[in-house]
Amino acid sequence: MAIADAAGLPVALHTASASRYFITLVEATVNETVTVGRPRRLVGDRAYDCDPLDDRLAADDIELIAPHKCNRVRPATQDGRKLRRYKRRWKIERMFAWLNKFRRIVTRWEYDDQRFTGFVHLACSMILLRRYL
Repeated sequence: MAIADAAGLPVALHTASASRYFITLVEATVNETVTVGRPRRLVGDRAYDCDPLDDRLAADDIELIAPHKCNRVRPATQDGRKLRRYKRRWKIERMFAWLNKFRRIVTRWEYDDQRFTGFVHLACSMILLRRYL
């Protein structure tokens, strides 16, 4: 999982085994933030529409912006003004496209999770260096 800033640059990365319920990894990813402070807002897709996750993030002063699932039973918590930021979700997709340029990350050759995480961090640092140099 990854978190990008408003420019689409990587801010936090967390690797874990593939899970059907990846919303359980959101807090761990937020804790891996390499910048000063935590993000104020997280924009996610429909899979992030989860009231317990929204409550846990609100306790940390993080606003979750995600469109509602079509089978939502509880009342809506997002309005149209907040969801305007959802249009900029393409920036995180662009960051993943930048990461996919590194062949070693796309084809995971390493069996060790720490070694793979190290290569992902190296690729992110190269992305940041290209941006700022």
